[in-house]
Amino acid sequence: MPKIKKVVTTVWYNKQNMYDLRRVFPDSKFVYVNFYDKERLAQEVKDADVAIIMGDVDPCLLGENTLKWIQCDHAGLNGSARPEVFERGIPVTGAAGRSAPVLAEHAIYFMFQHCYHTRELLAAQAAHKWGVEGSESWRGLFGQTAGIIGIGNNGTKIAERLHAMGMRIVAYNKWPLEGLDYAEKIIGNEGGKLEDLLKKSDYIILSIALTDETFHMINKETLKSAKKGAFLVNMARGGVVCTEDMIEALKDGTLSGAGLDVFEEQPLSDNSPLWDMENVYITPHCTPQVPDRQAATIAIIRENARRFEAGEPLLNLMKPSDAISGQKAEGGWARMMNSGLTKEQIEKMPLDKYLGARGWTDPSEWM
Repeated sequence: MPKIKKVVTTVWYNKQNMYDLRRVFPDSKFVYVNFYDKERLAQEVKDADVAIIMGDVDPCLLGENTLKWIQCDHAGLNGSARPEVFERGIPVTGAAGRSAPVLAEHAIYFMFQHCYHTRELLAAQAAHKWGVEGSESWRGLFGQTAGIIGIGNNGTKIAERLHAMGMRIVAYNKWPLEGLDYAEKIIGNEGGKLEDLLKKSDYIILSIALTDETFHMINKETLKSAKKGAFLVNMARGGVVCTEDMIEALKDGTLSGAGLDVFEEQPLSDNSPLWDMENVYITPHCTPQVPDRQAATIAIIRENARRFEAGEPLLNLMKPSDAISGQKAEGGWARMMNSGLTKEQIEKMPLDKYLGARGWTDPSEWM
């Protein structure tokens, strides 16, 4: 069985979590490198088995080295799923699932905003007004149908919670699903059609990965099949939805509203009409944290370290289907890690402000 003799990491964790991460590999040499010091990173991985990195797979990791596994410290692997990475043949894994419980809460938050008519109620409160016109026709989530597109970690948590609240669940996934016996399952590679979900769903919830196949999955044509007045929730990626077509559907009543945490253009332009639409709820790609997201990631790494040495399949393994072409995969990580700033320029930046306080300056404090 393979043994992990050397680990190199660039993650930005607090002192306790760095201590815990280091002890996932008690018998291995463990080296910390600042994420922006690509020259030293390339040197240290020459004889390493594992790299645990911020952001996406950097080209400096694809040179001559002994890496056998790369762990990216974020969920989406679109930015790493590049031809040269697959050609190099190093397994790449991510941290999908670490925030799934609160992402499910976030989806439900949008749904409650809609069915409880939050804007109208807050306006009535501010005006000291008792009662809101039309409230007798409002309807809660109980008994309505939630169509969940993408049943991975996030989609599963959403389904569990909405089922417990008495909603009917329709689940669309490309691949066959285990569990969710209470749900109607529509399987794409078995002939199931997205339109079969759309026509039944009072709430359409996106929790699917962004790929070339899912880019603009929600568009003018597919929305023709949507149940009149459905509410759209996007907790996936902005590119899953054609923004122009969604806006038109929100205007003509095809969609009664939308809860949006992600957008094709981020930050969302201040002249986007979405800001001023009364039936749209916006959060700026900002979900509250799980109690300790870094600890949740370390649990994934710990299990993958066990699987690696046992020769078992790794969790959250990057697949060719994660690849996405052109600029559709550009995001905050891509911009930050490829900003063109020199090491010296980055060292002068207030990184704690952008990445959070670490509470340490030298690896000897937790090593």
